[in-house]
Amino acid sequence: MTDEGRLTATEAEVLAYEARTWPGPGAKERAVREGLGMTPVRYYQLLNALMDDPRALAHAPGTVNRLRRIREAQRARR
Repeated sequence: MTDEGRLTATEAEVLAYEARTWPGPGAKERAVREGLGMTPVRYYQLLNALMDDPRALAHAPGTVNRLRRIREAQRARR
């Protein structure tokens, strides 16, 4: 992660991908491989780190808060 307050271009792209709706199973994973040039595993690792990053919350509050709610609901079910 870079200087205070600024996401890297890759971090911003990951949040933008996560804000989109995808047409069907596997579409997002294909787009991640082709558009971002990373494996889905790496994408989700980065996304999980971003969920706790205040810079990500400032950049895309709706997306980050939605992801946090989903994560909390999954934890509550365990």
